[in-house]
Amino acid sequence: MKVHLTRRYHFAASHRLHLTDCSDDENRAIYGKCNNPHGHGHNYSVEVTVSGPVDAATGMVCNLADLDGFSNKEIIERFDHTNLSMMPLFEGKVPTTERLCVEIYDIYNKGFKHAHLEKVRIEETAKNSFEYTG
Repeated sequence: MKVHLTRRYHFAASHRLHLTDCSDDENRAIYGKCNNPHGHGHNYSVEVTVSGPVDAATGMVCNLADLDGFSNKEIIERFDHTNLSMMPLFEGKVPTTERLCVEIYDIYNKGFKHAHLEKVRIEETAKNSFEYTG
């Protein structure tokens, strides 16, 4: 029996969407207001979905304390109240939420071993969400 568990976490971060090889006019045409020279921020919601069999003894897919502990240490502490554009993780890359979603997926995929990672979904705004399944 395989069950999916989805847990939601929140952090705030800023970024500027900007291609250094393009002119200011080209960047404004591509990214619009997201190219603001001072950046802009979001209150991100990150949903991580893991799966596995239900443990006969505990009745759980995984211990929520393990998932919360990993998420707080590896995701929230790393990204909360940061400027994504200034992080080495995005050096030479435009820090779009699409890329952020892939990076967060990779962090879980490499480090969280208590259940199988299914997907990461990030809600950037009420209108924009991004999902990556590996």
